[in-house]
Amino acid sequence: MVITPNIPTLPFTEKNGVKYFDLVAEVINTEILPGIYMNAWGYNGMTPGPTICVYPGDYVCLRVHNKLPQPTSIHWHGLDLPNVMDGVPEIEPSPRIDPGCYFDYHFKITNAPGTHMYHSHYYTVVQDMLGLEGGFIILDPHESKKDIQKDYYLMLGAFKLKGLEPGVLRNGTYEIDPFSSHSNFFTINGRCFPYTTLLPVKEGERVRLRFGNIGMMNHPIHFHGHQFYETAADGNSIAIENRLKKNTILIS
Repeated sequence: MVITPNIPTLPFTEKNGVKYFDLVAEVINTEILPGIYMNAWGYNGMTPGPTICVYPGDYVCLRVHNKLPQPTSIHWHGLDLPNVMDGVPEIEPSPRIDPGCYFDYHFKITNAPGTHMYHSHYYTVVQDMLGLEGGFIILDPHESKKDIQKDYYLMLGAFKLKGLEPGVLRNGTYEIDPFSSHSNFFTINGRCFPYTTLLPVKEGERVRLRFGNIGMMNHPIHFHGHQFYETAADGNSIAIENRLKKNTILIS
């Protein structure tokens, strides 16, 4: 089971062999540090949105309700889909979702197990930078607790909050500047350090850490005192003979 600290897994109902999910794109207010809130856009009341977990071969229907003040869409980042379901209305026949409306994205999961993402793909990247993003995990039906004992998903975020000077923290609610290239707050699953959640593991356990980054900034990640193997990239497994032992990785 994949655990996304601070973020729930999106529930579904199953009928006639189809898994039905509901996502609501809406304006939210979220606490990134104790007493520091940002007005953002998110899914189901949070950013990142709930993590979606499916299996290869699943038929899914994802109903997206738009409660935002402008049209939106969802792009299923890394999934092999018909263009009409790919969620990029500026260049594909995939429709935009107007305020107060909904659209059903329905498709079969044809990718192999791996880590993917979903995010808005309407009005350039502004909606992404306001928080419309989440994790999309294709699980391995043959994997068991004997293979991996802990499986965590971590989504990176970077935001420029207006009205806060460098090095000065004041309690309050702040607006995001989605056009700025100079972020002043960095989040993991919607929280800034030290408000982030610990990842408990036991000595001897095999641990998988999945990273996602929809933002425009690169993030080098270093594990102090630990080495690891990069086993997959962009949702695709890396052959065992090509895996490198590392202690730092760049999340582009």
